[in-house]
Amino acid sequence: MGVFSRIADIINANVTSILDKAEDPAKMIRLIIQEMEDTLVEVRSTSARVLAEKKDLTRKIARLEATQQDWQDKAELALRKEREDLAKAALLEKQKLNELKEALDQELVANDEALTRLSSEITQLEQKLQETRAKQKSIELRHRAANGRLDVKKQLDGQKVARTMERFDQFERRIDELNSKADSYEIGGKPELKDEFAELQADDEISQQLAELKKKINNA
Repeated sequence: MGVFSRIADIINANVTSILDKAEDPAKMIRLIIQEMEDTLVEVRSTSARVLAEKKDLTRKIARLEATQQDWQDKAELALRKEREDLAKAALLEKQKLNELKEALDQELVANDEALTRLSSEITQLEQKLQETRAKQKSIELRHRAANGRLDVKKQLDGQKVARTMERFDQFERRIDELNSKADSYEIGGKPELKDEFAELQADDEISQQLAELKKKINNA
């Protein structure tokens, strides 16, 4: 189903408003442009057909006028020859052709009006299509810019994760150092009581920070 239902809809359409309501503006504007192009082709085709009809009407009217002039000449000849009956018959034939010519003249007037309307519609459609294509370029530029910002954000987030992992490694090394120190106490003899409590407190702090860091990494 098309976005528009008739030529007037396209000419009077607020493309910006349509795009603001669309879930996918890029796809919507492609559909709008395609429908405008199809409509423009149709209107141009109709205009070409009407123009051909005008040329045909013009030729028919010219032939009728020539035939009328021929009957006029015959009527004058008949009068010169004192054949009033033939002159009257010739004028009657001319009158019959005149009625047909008047009908063709009316068709030609309607044809000219149609051509004028179609020409105006073509001009307005071309202008609307040009404006819409400009909007399409603007949308494409904004889309590329948005993708660029997304790539930068992804890169920054990657660096953030890398820094977090580095801190995680530091905590692990610190725990290893504490464990090694505890092992050395066991080998060298029993450590002092305050040193044991200090080690326990340091181990709790490191374990808590490590747990928080793991949670942060999982959330990321």
